[in-house]
Amino acid sequence: MLKKITITAFIIIICTFNIRAQNDSEVMSYSLQECIDYALEHNQNLINAAFEKDIADTQVKETLSRGMPQVNINSGLNYNYELQKSLLPATIFDPNAAAGEEIQFAFGQAYDGNIALSASQLLFDGSFFVGLQAAKTYRELSSKEHIKTQIDVVEAVSKAYYNVLVNQERLELLDVNLSRLDSLLRDTKGLEKEGFAEKIDVSRIQVQYNNLKVQVSNTKQLLELSYDLLKFQMGAGQDSDLTLTDKLEEVDFTVIEESGFDYNERIEYSQLQTNLALVNLDMKNNKVQYFPTLYANFNYGYNTQTGQSDQLFKGSRWLNFGAVGLSLSMPIFDGFLKSSRIQKNRIQAKQIEQSFDLLENSIDLEIKQAKVNMNTAIDNMVVQKENAALAREIYDIAKIKYQEGVGSNLEVTNADADYKEAQTNYYDALYAALVAKVELEKAYGRLNK
Repeated sequence: MLKKITITAFIIIICTFNIRAQNDSEVMSYSLQECIDYALEHNQNLINAAFEKDIADTQVKETLSRGMPQVNINSGLNYNYELQKSLLPATIFDPNAAAGEEIQFAFGQAYDGNIALSASQLLFDGSFFVGLQAAKTYRELSSKEHIKTQIDVVEAVSKAYYNVLVNQERLELLDVNLSRLDSLLRDTKGLEKEGFAEKIDVSRIQVQYNNLKVQVSNTKQLLELSYDLLKFQMGAGQDSDLTLTDKLEEVDFTVIEESGFDYNERIEYSQLQTNLALVNLDMKNNKVQYFPTLYANFNYGYNTQTGQSDQLFKGSRWLNFGAVGLSLSMPIFDGFLKSSRIQKNRIQAKQIEQSFDLLENSIDLEIKQAKVNMNTAIDNMVVQKENAALAREIYDIAKIKYQEGVGSNLEVTNADADYKEAQTNYYDALYAALVAKVELEKAYGRLNK
């Protein structure tokens, strides 16, 4: 029986280990949109921006609490070891006392206590209602800040994703080049042994081969860093496995240009509108402070006094009291403080209104520049792709001529160097076009839609 239990437990442990090993080795495959969706949930900047939204919500509740009833219980016990004294005319206690003579008299007793319930309710305060509007507007601003952070995260993730794709394809082509150059090096060494090539021919190709090996190694490290950057922008752990499913040839470089662009599509424009609303609310708040504030008050409690501590807690000695009333506060003169604040608010409002023109001009220029950059980058990418194809054709021809004995080894090595340079230029142009696409979509305010 014990042997059966031991075998069963061993099988369970082995199965559990295999399941965990499968989970640990699982590679997550993500498209660009899936990476963006993941980042919108896990990016640290977005998480902090969400906290700011929560803080804004609490500020609304904090402001609202001023309009709720304020209830307190206050109590205290005192031992008056030295009673306060007053000087009274002696004739009060002794009619025969000399005129002008005074005696010391202590009011109160050695022990006193009190307990009271107090409540107040705001009836009218202009600042409260304006403050409530301002708190809600601030919550709206925090929400827009969160959207702005989302746009920045989408931009960063998109660029990092495309960077990985470009470096992946660059590395794949470098591996092909390395294999091709290795084959050429072996063929040239064979020709040297047969007397059809010189030592210098082998050396030239060996130098290029060595340089290409270093380039492959550097590109591998660059690709790894590209993955790390993408994981960082997504908010994923650096030790997580990540595979990208999108392909560069599937990227659509078409960006629909809008006629009659609406500035409200840009979150920065909406943020400026909210800032103007906050300034106007602050000015309104300073104006309503000229109005009085009115509170309703209620108090009820008990107090006692005694000369002996053992009588302090006798119920018959605690006397009740109560009061209901209104309290009104009317501002009269504050040294022109509110007037100065209102003047400052008016200047701030004019400043923000002026900023609308500046922002509109800035957006127009940004869109125009993004269009130019996009068109230039695509044109350059097309040209560099054609150049890479031509450089490959030139290399193939030079290699065939060399193998047939009608070309030189120097011509082959030069053609190979030109081909690799053309490849580098193409991938640089390709990534520039991808970045320009992202920036144009951001300029139109469509990056997070």
